Amino acid sequence: MILSLLAVLQVASAQDSVPVVTLAEALQRAARLDPGYVAAAGQVNSAEWARRAAFAVFIVPAVTVSANKTHYWPPFFNFATFTAVPNTYSATVDARIDLFTGGQKLAGLAASGAALEVAHAGELQARLTTAMNTELDYYGVLAQRALERVAEDQLQRAQQQFAVARARVTSGAAVQTDSLQLALGLTQARVILLQQQAALRAAQLQLGRRIGLEGPADAAPVAADSVAAPALPFTVADAVGRALAQGPAWRIARANERGASAVLWARRGDYLPHASLDFTGGAFDTKFYPQAIKRSSLSLTVSFPLWDNGQREIQLSQARVTRDVARAIRTDLERAAWLDVTAAYDAYETSRATFALQRDAVVVARENNRVQETRYRAGATTILDLLDAQNRLVSAQADLVLAIYNTRLARAGLEVILGERINFEQGSP
Repeated sequence: MILSLLAVLQVASAQDSVPVVTLAEALQRAARLDPGYVAAAGQVNSAEWARRAAFAVFIVPAVTVSANKTHYWPPFFNFATFTAVPNTYSATVDARIDLFTGGQKLAGLAASGAALEVAHAGELQARLTTAMNTELDYYGVLAQRALERVAEDQLQRAQQQFAVARARVTSGAAVQTDSLQLALGLTQARVILLQQQAALRAAQLQLGRRIGLEGPADAAPVAADSVAAPALPFTVADAVGRALAQGPAWRIARANERGASAVLWARRGDYLPHASLDFTGGAFDTKFYPQAIKRSSLSLTVSFPLWDNGQREIQLSQARVTRDVARAIRTDLERAAWLDVTAAYDAYETSRATFALQRDAVVVARENNRVQETRYRAGATTILDLLDAQNRLVSAQADLVLAIYNTRLARAGLEVILGERINFEQGSP
């Protein structure tokens, strides 16, 4: 018993040194550290540069500048200067712009726009998923803390009832079995408290990992935990419309279909002639910068692909299959919108109802436990009825804690699907 008390005191002193963070701080810190979100943000940057490049090919030529120095031994005879020179220098400028590519430039522009849309939707999805996972860890700490308080209350009641049972056994009002039963319950309450404290430490370490700490982090209490969550400010039909319009999964599916269609368009451009304009300027000399000999050329090249051993047809077929697959994925997601959104919507509403039910269940279980304690003190009931009432109260309190935070997590899951944070005051993002 003394060892158990020492362990509790050590845990309490260790908890005092754990840094406390608010939910807003946890969300802000986790967003910068989550690998999925960091990767998604990087994809947005890459897609933006690809979009700029797709615009640039219409007006900006591809330019290459090169310089060369060659050393000879023995020196070679330069017929231009009639001297032996050990070194020669050359410089070249090449510029090329495609005048017509069978529509492939326009296809590339469309594909880059679709890729940018995919990147933005993916970044939003990663941000909301990171927020959901952070809330999961944050509320996990709060839930374990609340369950720890439940275990502490259970231990306190077990101690009080054990003292009552000992007094009744001593006075002859009860048999020795009653005190033995309550002694076992007291030991179980101590073990449950230690297990709950271990679970709390694990949850704090997970939260600390989520926000970038090497050790544990504690969650600041959230206001209105005992108040029922508000009803959603929109109907299921409105939620489905929002998901189809701005949900990350549906945005990504539509953009992937547009990108695949653009690639198919580009592959068809291989059947049309291509025209390009090339400029080359060069200089040669025995010193740098070379100026002795200068040559420039401007050429217009028109090519018409006739046959490349079926490679063009293979690429066209692959692009068409990819487009068809992307279209099938998009249509399937749109058909599943009612199912997915309704399931998330109902999960939130069910969690709200469960919270109200469990809150009433705690009131009933607490009153039933009080009555059984009074009746046991008066000798009007058995120890088994008292233990059953205690167990029902502990179970109801634990279920209430889970119901509180399951509602919050259901809301976070719905936000990931809708692609927005739900504003319960205005019903809009």
